[in-house]
Amino acid sequence: MCQLLGMNCNVPTDICFSFEGFCTRGGKTDDHKDGWGIAFFEGKGCRIFLDEKASVASPIAELVRCYPIHSTHVISHIRKATQGQISLENCHPFRRELWGRYWVFAHNGDLPDFQSTSMKFYNPVGTTDSEKAFCLILETLRQKFPHAKPPTKELYRTLREITHTISLKGIFNYLLSDGEDFFAHCSTKLCYIVRQAPFAAAHLIDQDLIVDFREVTNESDRVAVIATTPLTDNEIWTPIQPGELLVFHDGLPLNFPA
Repeated sequence: MCQLLGMNCNVPTDICFSFEGFCTRGGKTDDHKDGWGIAFFEGKGCRIFLDEKASVASPIAELVRCYPIHSTHVISHIRKATQGQISLENCHPFRRELWGRYWVFAHNGDLPDFQSTSMKFYNPVGTTDSEKAFCLILETLRQKFPHAKPPTKELYRTLREITHTISLKGIFNYLLSDGEDFFAHCSTKLCYIVRQAPFAAAHLIDQDLIVDFREVTNESDRVAVIATTPLTDNEIWTPIQPGELLVFHDGLPLNFPA
């Protein structure tokens, strides 16, 4: 299956270190070579890069690795196809508009029993189960809250209900954000780490690369990195429990009661 990478911070931060290790899994240290993508929120704007090539062989991935784009919300994905051909329209993350904001979604898993019904506003462009699920999420949110985005706690409860329904159809690990709220759902495998003062050095699993965050951060910085599996081997990553939906704000995870 695919792999996910996300970042949520209290100040705009670049994801170059994490992405360096992550994109190596797209065809070198792992076999997720059926395309990749990454989205950066910058205010209300969203900068997105996609390529159907494996990330280790993609000139666009090389650009992202070397270009320190600063953002508080980032979602990235490397694909191992289960449904849909290898093509640009089937690369994650997917992007749509809702309530005057861009929403970005990436999925890891397989929904073999998922059939989307005809929808009024959102329809998939590609042929993946992932994009169908994303369209259903946004369609449901738009129908329930037609005029404006609700408070985060209310949004969370509705999203949790939709997520539970879709999860009954298969494996549904995902990341979802609109640049304000950052949601992470674990169906089988997802974890995170929060880096904050006192900072230390981190070493990548997939490459022999070390960054000492004491040299590149301020004391008030806080960064949450979410990934399918840990990216570093000298830090403690927290597993998200199966069935758990987290909201990240300013680099910290929240878990609203049901």
